[in-house]
Amino acid sequence: MTSAHTDALEKTNRMNMLFDFYEPLLTDKQRTFLMQYFIEDFTLGEIAAEVGISRQAVYEHIKRAETVLENYEAKLGLLSRHSALRNAMDELETQIATMPQDGTHTSKLMQIAESLRQAEQARNK
Repeated sequence: MTSAHTDALEKTNRMNMLFDFYEPLLTDKQRTFLMQYFIEDFTLGEIAAEVGISRQAVYEHIKRAETVLENYEAKLGLLSRHSALRNAMDELETQIATMPQDGTHTSKLMQIAESLRQAEQARNK
């Protein structure tokens, strides 16, 4: 995979994650353009034809919506908190796996880790 392709994929993944967190804060138009472009994988031309505006106008709407998402993240930090929590849970599970398997402490810690994962997943739904 080329560097440009990897960067585009990372950007798409980031936009999808930001969209998941901040979708309710977007306008209907922002939500529609981002959903079609990043989630449904429409081209700018396909979106333009469907909406009846130019490809350039679609591009500008998407860029403004991306900026809105990044601004929400800068102010609220939900994605960064989510990532930090997931990393901490992964580290907890890794450390538990290296502990002596006497059954008492490790099973309780694994239950706690699983509870944290479930709470995080429920919050994102």
